[in-house]
Amino acid sequence: MKFPFSLLAIFLLFSCQPNTQAPEATSNSTKPRTIVTTDGEIDDVDSFIRMLLYANEFRIEGLIYSSSMWHYKGDGKGTLFTSEMEMTKNLYGAKTDLRWPGVEWMNPLLDAYEEVYPKLSQHAEGFPTAAYLKSVIRVGNIDFEGEMEMDTEGSDFIKAKLLDDNMEPIYLQVWGGTNTIARALKSIEDQYKGKPEWKSIYKKVIDKAIIYAILDQDATYRKYIAPNWPDLKIYYNSSQFWCLAYPWKQAVPEFQHYLLEGKFMGEEIINNHGPLLKQYYSYGDGQKQAGDDEHIHGDSSRLVNAQWGSFGVYDFISEGDSPAYLHLINVGLDNLDHPEWGGWGGRLVQSLDQPNRWEDGAGVLDFNPFTDTLDATYPQIRWVEAIQQDFAARADWCVKDFAEANHPPMVQAVGSTRISAQAGEKLTLEVKVQDPDGDQVNLDFWIYQEVGTYSGKAKLEAEGNQVRVDLDPAGSGQLHVIADAKDQGVHPMTRYVRFVIEVGK
Repeated sequence: MKFPFSLLAIFLLFSCQPNTQAPEATSNSTKPRTIVTTDGEIDDVDSFIRMLLYANEFRIEGLIYSSSMWHYKGDGKGTLFTSEMEMTKNLYGAKTDLRWPGVEWMNPLLDAYEEVYPKLSQHAEGFPTAAYLKSVIRVGNIDFEGEMEMDTEGSDFIKAKLLDDNMEPIYLQVWGGTNTIARALKSIEDQYKGKPEWKSIYKKVIDKAIIYAILDQDATYRKYIAPNWPDLKIYYNSSQFWCLAYPWKQAVPEFQHYLLEGKFMGEEIINNHGPLLKQYYSYGDGQKQAGDDEHIHGDSSRLVNAQWGSFGVYDFISEGDSPAYLHLINVGLDNLDHPEWGGWGGRLVQSLDQPNRWEDGAGVLDFNPFTDTLDATYPQIRWVEAIQQDFAARADWCVKDFAEANHPPMVQAVGSTRISAQAGEKLTLEVKVQDPDGDQVNLDFWIYQEVGTYSGKAKLEAEGNQVRVDLDPAGSGQLHVIADAKDQGVHPMTRYVRFVIEVGK
């Protein structure tokens, strides 16, 4: 998510030896493949740092520098460029380059990740080595916003992944513009369209690729991808990410602000948690990103902003792109194949007009009990506490041995999680819970009312690891019951089971 300082008010881990091979542990076969494209905004850096603490949860197959309407390198020839996007066109006019952070900023972060890797690897299997991650860095299309005329190392890398023989889905995270992805697709089209194999190539790509985009940060999706690859799946987050972005104070309930304020962020995450987290950008931290003259957030004399409010030292700035990989973490909500069911990456529903597009916005509202309203951001806000406490627990993994840190509880259903029932029926759902640290685990059962199609009112009565569900005699449709298992360790971690009940009459 990219917005300059002056603009936001406009929008409300077992080997420690170097290894350049992708981790291929058996457990990885069930982890989603992903490629990250990023323009290097300060919030991309913070998203990147958090992502590294979760790098065991998915298979990072590419890290690609790209451009956006907010950040581009220029061609080095003095060519003036004017944005195609109305906002940045009006804000910047014609520029030869714009707030470009370069193509080296990942390296010091991965060097620091290498230092904490031995500790991280005590806590969970599957963390890739820094050497492997460095081996999948490529430079994509960076000269200008939306530039997709030239093949680049980055676009060729994405192209090769889309054409390889691994037919598992590959999630293309868009933290900037879609132009490098668009160039990869255009190169495939140029090579194969009009040839006998085009139909099978097209199907291979659309069967594999899923774009997860945070807003449109150039015009290449609209102008090229959507018209020429209309069957390619896209998850489009335009509303829900705000609670993890620059205007978080306006979105997150005030009683939860502490999770993003300096005392929590500074003491529990940034400081005394190793060299990686020390590079995390926060308010008043004295850090300044090279190349971006609008990164003034680290200046402790400029903590009051008329647009976003007053901030303290080490307050959270933004991680607007983090929902793109939070969606990939398996915490038990079964959202990976069902983005419309909601999870740590928010809740996206299938577009009525474009069946290969899942989106948020005015049609995806969850009831916010803190404001007593239906809220377009609450599908993400509802997970903020769990997400931030999980982040703090993983920050401890960077510096503590296994016995000293907290780890997520293991919770699973007793029996099936997909259940058929009749109206008026009484059901008993059960889970079993184990905590690797021996902590007490508190269970809460609740109905995700906004998800599914259930038309009645169901009653829950929990006792221990079980909950009785009394179904409405007049109700029918799909009912979602969530078992929420939260351990009582330092920085409580939460995992879930989702029961989906199909209720007939």
